[in-house]
Amino acid sequence: MHFQLNENIATRNAFGEALAKFGGRHKNVIVLDADLSGSVKTEKFAGLYPDRHFNFGIAESNMVNSAAGMAIRGKIPFACSFAVFSTGRAWEHIRNSICYPNMNVKIVGSHAGILTGEDGATHQALEDIAIMRALPNMKVICPADAVETYLAIEEIMNDFGPTYIRLGRMGVPVIYGKDHKFRIGFGDILTYGEDVALIATGTMVSKALEAAKLLGKEGVRAMVVNISTIKPIDKDLIIDCAKKTKLVITLEDHGVIGGLGGAVAEVLSQYYPAKMRMIGMRKFGESGKPEDLYKKYKLDGEGVTEQVLEFMKEVGI
Repeated sequence: MHFQLNENIATRNAFGEALAKFGGRHKNVIVLDADLSGSVKTEKFAGLYPDRHFNFGIAESNMVNSAAGMAIRGKIPFACSFAVFSTGRAWEHIRNSICYPNMNVKIVGSHAGILTGEDGATHQALEDIAIMRALPNMKVICPADAVETYLAIEEIMNDFGPTYIRLGRMGVPVIYGKDHKFRIGFGDILTYGEDVALIATGTMVSKALEAAKLLGKEGVRAMVVNISTIKPIDKDLIIDCAKKTKLVITLEDHGVIGGLGGAVAEVLSQYYPAKMRMIGMRKFGESGKPEDLYKKYKLDGEGVTEQVLEFMKEVGI
């Protein structure tokens, strides 16, 4: 693993590297594509292990059904496409052929969120976390950076059961060092603070860190928490963060309904009612440069800071 701190690397790139390396060790790993091996970065695996790579064309439903059949035969299939298609187009088949019989299939969704940029609203998955975590038996993982993605792929290969891995198109800063330990079902506290807890996932973790620095200049002490496993969620960590701060704010490049915000709200409403707000998308995205879209929808560091200050004023902090 050669990733350097603060280097901008897309999680889809780290996935491709990890798949090729760890797939070589796990002889039962096979890869299924929907004519997007270049985009989802499975081409390296395909070149190394052509007998374990299958291109189904633009036919995600056929792809995931075939993955279920291969899992029955003891294989570990990674079924890969853009997130809006691997989860949306194939949802019924994931439900009935993979989750219901609890098959050991890994669904990979790349190009998630508005960070997908110029591809526009039709390709910017903003509902994938919600529809995947609603399924019984399905785990949902959204890594924060290249290091975490790389480590998560090996962990997923060793773990049994349906799993959804959410990846991004554009580069995001590497925030973890090589000593990072990824564990399914556990989050990480990256910075400590007593005023607000910024609980983020995926590409928004680095934005939460940016916002924490800007908030510090305003005298606001922000705790930043990475929740890379949205299901099963780290309930104990979320409750602990709520106890130690005055306001919980979730951040995600996803719709605020049913995603990380919904998952955190479910935990707090049941086990530790606390003041909470959500930062995320409330409409479809649009075509544009990723950095411009983040600025427009207030998902960049400055936009997050602005929203946090507004929320604090709103709840009387």
